[in-house]
Amino acid sequence: MKASVIIRARILSAFFIVVALILGARLYFVQIINGEEYAAHALGQYVEATSYRAEDRGKIFFSDKDGGMVTAALMESGWRIAILPGDINDPDVTFATLQRIVVLDEARYRASAAKKDDPYEEIAFRVSNEDAALVRAAKLSGVLLVEDKWRVYPAGSLAAHVIGFWGFRGNLRAGTYGLEQYFDDTLSRRENFLYVNPFAELFTNVGALLTREPTVFAGDLITSIEPTVEARLEYILGTIVEKYDAKEAGGIVMDPRTGELIALAALPTFDPNTYNVVENQAVFSNPITDRVYEMGSIMKPLTLAAGIDTGAVKPETTYNDRGFIMKSGLKISNFDGVGRGVVSMQEVLNQSLNTGAPFVVDQMGHETFAKYVRAFGLGAETGIDLPNERGGLVGSLENGVEVDYASASFGQGIATTPIAMVRALASLSNGGMLPEPHVVRGIRQKSGVVRKVSREPTERVISKETAETVTRMLVEVFDTALLEGALKQEHYSFAAKTGTAQIANPAGGGYYTDRYLHAFFGYFPAYEPRFIIFLYALEPIGERYASRTLARPFLEMSKFLINYYEIPPDR
Repeated sequence: MKASVIIRARILSAFFIVVALILGARLYFVQIINGEEYAAHALGQYVEATSYRAEDRGKIFFSDKDGGMVTAALMESGWRIAILPGDINDPDVTFATLQRIVVLDEARYRASAAKKDDPYEEIAFRVSNEDAALVRAAKLSGVLLVEDKWRVYPAGSLAAHVIGFWGFRGNLRAGTYGLEQYFDDTLSRRENFLYVNPFAELFTNVGALLTREPTVFAGDLITSIEPTVEARLEYILGTIVEKYDAKEAGGIVMDPRTGELIALAALPTFDPNTYNVVENQAVFSNPITDRVYEMGSIMKPLTLAAGIDTGAVKPETTYNDRGFIMKSGLKISNFDGVGRGVVSMQEVLNQSLNTGAPFVVDQMGHETFAKYVRAFGLGAETGIDLPNERGGLVGSLENGVEVDYASASFGQGIATTPIAMVRALASLSNGGMLPEPHVVRGIRQKSGVVRKVSREPTERVISKETAETVTRMLVEVFDTALLEGALKQEHYSFAAKTGTAQIANPAGGGYYTDRYLHAFFGYFPAYEPRFIIFLYALEPIGERYASRTLARPFLEMSKFLINYYEIPPDR
């Protein structure tokens, strides 16, 4: 009997404990998680009933270098003012009263008020709670306050191509471009009612905590974009555009080991707060991910890496450079047409010899070279967490002729996106692995718990030894060949290479003789790199070669990162 009482007491105790936990969890969600939403709903008790319901949406955060979160996008709450034209007693008095509280477009108001048979017309937007209280106190017949929410981007145009904006797809509000589009389902919070069964909500949040894919649950995005680094990159790109009148410029700062993007920018850009007044909507697309370019001589390190990895060549391997070669009946020349005689593979990089890269391809074989191009991912999408990514154009290497392989070896005749190129080049810096570029670090779920977004394992494309060998070669390029060694740093090692690519003429075939794409990449400290930087400028004026336009901006960005992150010397 006594044992039976004890058992019943324990069962009852367990039951009450479970109930208390559920009620406590529900109270937490009501007061902490949904507090703002309930407060807004309480304000709505004073509003006329309408069929419109303002939509909520998750936040987007930058991450500063110390791990703090900086708001990049959020929703602000307020009101719309609407009128019922048939219920307005005196349109002039109503206008005068409202005009003393908020700024109205008089023409719009007059036109709306004249529609006596129209049951509903909106005349003012983004009205603050303070102004709404004044409107409410005026007790104007035929005037309604409607709850409203809108998207705000506190940093303005900073990282606009990464963030995107909340706009329209057809007649529906939706994320448009950037993270707003790619993670639209994660950011959307489209519940019709505040009340949710507490048991269902509890288990939903448990599911969010346990899932392997946190993006399927609503939440806030935490990105790897560092706002101060992003601002400096955009400033440097702006100086390039201004100085050389480039049609377009872009840049990437990435951790080559993890693929985390610290900064990503392109000019021209836009302010997502005022996207609706942008005349040329082509500016919304992100050229870093959705446009392909022939990249020029920054391809040569990848060609050398493939040749070294297969054992076809070594840094000391030599060939006779006559200044030009013939492939498929076509002449391929060095940038200056001058032959250097017998030179090594190191000199192919030092002097950026167009005759040397095809020599490497001939030594390893066309099919092997094409295999490495595909392995480096130059013809595929990277899988970056941004929308509308394009794959590269490397079809000329499928059953191509000799000149196709020769041109591809120094970055002409094949085209790829900047993000795919920087991923491939990162493999030279990190021991031969192909990282997965990404922007989002984690999802802050409705419970307040931050879940890290998982990434696929990186792929090995070249051996560690090959990567180290090419890195040494690129350090030699930076220290002795780039601008005749003028940029060599006493205490830091840099591995770098320039690229100057001719631009194809889509109308007449062939290439323009006076239009170029300038590109530059580099990583540092060279043997244990923290960052890889990629810069490009489209059709700069006044300088033909990328070494003249982009080398010093690269060093400026690098020195900023060294100081900002307090990176210790490696020399």
